[in-house]
Amino acid sequence: MSKYQDSDYAVNKFSKGIVYRFSNETIEITLEAYLRDNPGKTKADFTALKALSDEIYYEQDRADSAQTRKDISIHGLETQSCATRPLDEEWLEQLIEIQNRKCARQALRRLLQSGVLTNVQRRRFFLHVFQGQSTRQIARLDGTSHQAVAKSLNLAIAKLKNFFDEQG
Repeated sequence: MSKYQDSDYAVNKFSKGIVYRFSNETIEITLEAYLRDNPGKTKADFTALKALSDEIYYEQDRADSAQTRKDISIHGLETQSCATRPLDEEWLEQLIEIQNRKCARQALRRLLQSGVLTNVQRRRFFLHVFQGQSTRQIARLDGTSHQAVAKSLNLAIAKLKNFFDEQG
C-alpha cells in the first residue's frame, strides 16, 4: 500500500463497523445490521468480532510489510550475482587486452622516441596522461604556472595528432 490510511487495516480500524474489502467492492457491517441479522448476539459480541477483525487485518498488514521488504528481483540477482560467462570467453578477452596493451606500449615508445615532442612536453605529457597529475601539480614540480603547463600539453597533443595523421 502506498498510504497507511488506504490500507485494509486502517480502513477497518477507523470505521465504526467491520469492513470487508474485495477486489471489486467494500462492504461494511454496522452494529445495527449485525444485531438485526444475528438476533441472539449482543453489542459485546459485535465489539469482540470487531476487535478480532482489527487483529487479523493488523497481522496481515505486518506480514505484507515484512514480505515487501524481502522481495527482490530474481532478474537482478541473475544479472548481478549469478550470471557468469564461459571461461574461454574470459580467457580470450584477457588475451586481447594483453595484446592491446602491448601494442599501445610499443606505439607510445615509438611516439615518444620520434622526436615530435620536446623533452619538457614529453615529461609533462607522461605525468599528466599516465600518472594522472593535474596541470597545477606539474607546474609546482616545474616551478612554473599551470597555464604554461596547460599550453605545453595542448601543443604536445596537437603535435601528436599531426604525427598520427601523417602516419595514417
